[in-house]
Amino acid sequence: MAAPSPRRLALHHTHTHEDIDLVYAIGHEYDPWALGELGGFLRDHRSGDIGRMDPRLYDLLHQIHRVLGNTRPFEIISGYRSPATNEMLRAAPGGGVAKRSLHMDGRAVDVRLPGTRLTDLRAAALSLRAGGVGYYPREQFVHIDTGPVRSW
Repeated sequence: MAAPSPRRLALHHTHTHEDIDLVYAIGHEYDPWALGELGGFLRDHRSGDIGRMDPRLYDLLHQIHRVLGNTRPFEIISGYRSPATNEMLRAAPGGGVAKRSLHMDGRAVDVRLPGTRLTDLRAAALSLRAGGVGYYPREQFVHIDTGPVRSW
């Protein structure tokens, strides 16, 4: 019987300039310490608030790495977003932020992947049919979430 395979994530936060690279799960078991570290890493960079992140989001990122064959760190533009930050962004000119953003529930990230065209990153996320995928070429990121399967 083969040993359960570890699932690893490498991330770079574009706002805090922090990096993280860790195994967050082995087989079907998530590592509670690693989940805590990732939650802190993906905190609201404006307020410092830490939300509880959906571990399935990490699985999506891990699967995207595998689909693309690119294990370079994802660049995180936005992870958890506090309700106050979400409202502030909604009120800003050209905000374009959803009132009930899944970022506030720890179920969304905005990312790009160095060495991968944004269109290919979007296609890989869409191919998984595991949640929402938003494409923002002007802002240079792809939104990925664990909500219903949909795209924009």
